[in-house]
Amino acid sequence: MSSLVPGRREPGELFGPRFTLFADMLAIGMATAVASLSLITAPTALAAACAVLRRAIREDRPVTLGEYAAEFRAHGLRRSVLAGMTAFTALTLIVLDLALARAGLPGAGPMSWALTGLAAAGLVLALRAAADPDVSRGWGPAVGRAVTRSVADPVGCALIAAAVGLCVVFLWMLPLLALLLPGPLAFAITAVELRVSPSHNR
Repeated sequence: MSSLVPGRREPGELFGPRFTLFADMLAIGMATAVASLSLITAPTALAAACAVLRRAIREDRPVTLGEYAAEFRAHGLRRSVLAGMTAFTALTLIVLDLALARAGLPGAGPMSWALTGLAAAGLVLALRAAADPDVSRGWGPAVGRAVTRSVADPVGCALIAAAVGLCVVFLWMLPLLALLLPGPLAFAITAVELRVSPSHNR
């Protein structure tokens, strides 16, 4: 259990609240990985992770799997499936376009770079939308707010892109980390959002 006073330990507590948050982050990462196994539920799983970690950071308290499950259910089956299908369709189209761009057609090089940049920008926007406090009410408005935040905070976009890059490197180095990486990624996205406008995040 976290200490009641931030940065201090309760009598008999072996680890401080920072370690508790770290452990919670890894646990939520595993829950997110399991909830994302169907792929279609991946956006909702990440959004739920961001929501519980945001409360853990702001309220300085541990999170529970029950709280995570409640956040996941708050999105509703229909919105979860639509969000997942949209993300999967966009990813499929980008992969196909990249394959065509590299097939030796005229202008394939510039087209490949353009599509890669578009995919990276889309991924950052989707991640920022997942960290929106009201994303459970609808992904469309959350994406719109993510666009606004991204324009006002390009540094935050760069930080999120760097976090994604690090996760890819860690996954390449040790594939078994796939079960844990969603937690640090959700934590990084949430931290970026809280650093810009903490008063607007619940």
